[in-house]
Amino acid sequence: MGPHPAVAAIRLAVRRVLHDILIDHTRPPGESSPLGPLGRLGPLVLVACSGGADSMALASALAFEAPKLGVRAGGITVDHGLQSGSDLRADDVVGRLVELGMAPVESLAVTVGRDGGPEAAARDARYAALDAAAERHGAAAVLLGHTRDDQAETVLLGLARGSGIRSLSGMAEVSGAGGRYRRPFLHLDRQTARKACMAQSLPVWDDPHNADPAYTRSRLRHEGLPALEKALGKGVVGALARTAQLSRDDADALDAWARQAEASVRDTAGLLECAKLYALPPAVRRRILRRAAIEAGAPAGSLFARHIEEVDRLITGWRGQGVINLPGKVVAQRQGGRLVIRQS
Repeated sequence: MGPHPAVAAIRLAVRRVLHDILIDHTRPPGESSPLGPLGRLGPLVLVACSGGADSMALASALAFEAPKLGVRAGGITVDHGLQSGSDLRADDVVGRLVELGMAPVESLAVTVGRDGGPEAAARDARYAALDAAAERHGAAAVLLGHTRDDQAETVLLGLARGSGIRSLSGMAEVSGAGGRYRRPFLHLDRQTARKACMAQSLPVWDDPHNADPAYTRSRLRHEGLPALEKALGKGVVGALARTAQLSRDDADALDAWARQAEASVRDTAGLLECAKLYALPPAVRRRILRRAAIEAGAPAGSLFARHIEEVDRLITGWRGQGVINLPGKVVAQRQGGRLVIRQS
């Protein structure tokens, strides 16, 4: 008798991602085991584990599948220090990962700032810690337990911000420097991960922040999405996840077009020519403007659609406007038919 259907689903998802990682980190010819002819170990894959159902299901699947493919499995838990006893819970997660046979396993304490609000600040601190751990251990990849439900929430949050098609594309299956971050569960729902934990008698921790209405994502999860499902039917989460993929395909194509077009709208000094920018489709032009602002020092996470729209009006609605102030002390202005974007 095979494993529970939920367990089989999460293992298959992880197996597919591990195959992709192995292809990206091909061993030398003739090397077919975790220890190759020169004693080299197979690639290390880490799982980011909070102790919740999604990440515990992911950790269990990685621990099961990795040895069969000659992959080393390790785990990282991040202690944000935002709740009483968080250090003890982090230690408990470390113990669970060790019991699954993972090595190395680490608990990383971080200091959460205030930039961008509590959720964004916690996310920034977490990813910085995971990046540092991956570099320190030489990990080929870090697996994240985001599910289809998380993807649907991300799409709705992007829609509420009005940030354009890239925001609607949600989370990528592969992201980060060199494709470091992998999300095997984006096509699985949250309930599947929870059922997999129950079937394997894996203890899970439900973060009270996930039910705290003070957090935007929590309100969306417990109030917004249920209201949408009540009004539109149970297929809302799947439809939003499909929207994310379609939006990502479109955004990727437009980004590629913008990269190709950028060289043709710069003069010999490298300045953007307003007349040539004006001739481009708005979606392509605004991508070029955004890239130019980021290259000048504007933080990508603080650069919103309204900022780019103001800069775009220097091209499409020129009436002698003055300097446009952008995040990161970057300014944009039109001078002699050229668009200058620089540090102030």
